[in-house]
Amino acid sequence: MITVTEATAPAGALQRLSDAGVSIWLDDLSRRRIESGDLAGLVARRNVVGVTTNPSIFWAAIGSGAGYEEQLADLAVRGVGVDEAVRMLTTADVRAAADVLRPVYDATGGRDGRVSIEVDPRLAHDTAATVAEARQLAWLVDRPNVMIKIPATRAGLPAITEVVGAGISVNVTLIFSLERHREVMDAYLAGLERARAAGIDLSAVHSVASFFVSRVDAEIDKRLTLLGTDEALALRGRAALANARLAYAAYEQTFDGERWQSLQRAGANRQRPLWASTGVKDPAYKDTLYVDGLVAPGTVNTMPEATLNAVADHGDVRGDTVTGGYDRAREDLAAVERLGIAYDEVVRQLEDEGVAKFEVAWQELLDAVTKSLNDEGVDAG
Repeated sequence: MITVTEATAPAGALQRLSDAGVSIWLDDLSRRRIESGDLAGLVARRNVVGVTTNPSIFWAAIGSGAGYEEQLADLAVRGVGVDEAVRMLTTADVRAAADVLRPVYDATGGRDGRVSIEVDPRLAHDTAATVAEARQLAWLVDRPNVMIKIPATRAGLPAITEVVGAGISVNVTLIFSLERHREVMDAYLAGLERARAAGIDLSAVHSVASFFVSRVDAEIDKRLTLLGTDEALALRGRAALANARLAYAAYEQTFDGERWQSLQRAGANRQRPLWASTGVKDPAYKDTLYVDGLVAPGTVNTMPEATLNAVADHGDVRGDTVTGGYDRAREDLAAVERLGIAYDEVVRQLEDEGVAKFEVAWQELLDAVTKSLNDEGVDAG
């Protein structure tokens, strides 16, 4: 939570980031943050214009029990099963956060003021179940500024098309590779084309493509360190920024073609790149590395609060740091490949691990809620 001193400190770097066309979203949510007014304070004083959640975030919030006691007691008395209880708890938080951010949504024409909630990660490889869950979550939250998170797995791609085609705004998550990012953008455009054919107002549909950053460096740096040569060590900390910058190049290319222009004339919105996993994992690197190095117009950067505060305190935001770096980005990734580190194998591993980590966090959340319900003396089902 922000302190009084932090709350009143100048937010120059954050304002410069916003002025450069980067939407600042908070990668965290809890009932205590909402009810204390902390989220509203971040909107007012930290340039926060959106919120993202994931199973790990909900496990940390709900697993602590703080702020959830009354609702958990009510759910227990009713004999609600754990899966339904988790849906009720998480959608209540997202609904309340969406209400806090509704003025931002209205002021930006739906571009920002968004709150994201993820489908059950156990459904990541089941297209039909993902679509059904996405529809259910949109109905339960019942706010125009909700975004439903769908993982960018092979099964997730047709789900993205179907959900967007139904007029539901989508945050596509767990994107690690350039190829998968292109497939995600194609799935989004296909969804818009379906929505247009169905007579849905395209201007009401928004999407972001969550491209993960720090985990790429964490994995590739580990392999470079094992190699141990001067050439390998010199490449540490460069692959993640290179990968993200080339993802932005692919975004520019996709949204400059005739297919997109036809949809744009019908009122469609671009699917903005969202930089996810922007908390720095290696303490040797500057803690604002994945913010300072990924400034580009029409993007979103979702930050854990520690990163948000670090940027406010000492972020080095000096305008666009992406579009002029494509040649260097290509060379950095090529150099990694030349050392025998296979890009395709790394990003495939990261996608598999990403889904698995969220499945584990989801099970931990289910276990915590089951315990809370049983502590009330009612079988959780």
